[in-house]
Amino acid sequence: MSARMHLSGAHGSQEPDDGARLAVAVEILGLLADRTRLTLLRRLGAGEADVTTLTAACDASRTSVSQHLARLRLAGLVTTRKDGRRAVYALRHGHLRRLVDEALNAADHQVRHLPPHD
Repeated sequence: MSARMHLSGAHGSQEPDDGARLAVAVEILGLLADRTRLTLLRRLGAGEADVTTLTAACDASRTSVSQHLARLRLAGLVTTRKDGRRAVYALRHGHLRRLVDEALNAADHQVRHLPPHD
């Protein structure tokens, strides 16, 4: 079952059960466990961007960036809108920006405390 399916059911009046919440969290974290997708989400945390801007931010091919954006959109993590012929992407909610920020803060902490290489 995809995160999109879990997320669509989670917006009702009832609280989602713990199993559903954990399943969605695992899927979201799994999507973040990719360097290109994490870079895309970090860039989108700064504001909306089109594919050209996101491709430059990721140092990846346009095809790769488009495929990653499609996965993030299908999972309900990013939104898209048309601006003329361009598709403009944005994070669906601020919780995701904070999650990415916290993951990067944890990484900073780990990197600072690594033993020096010989």
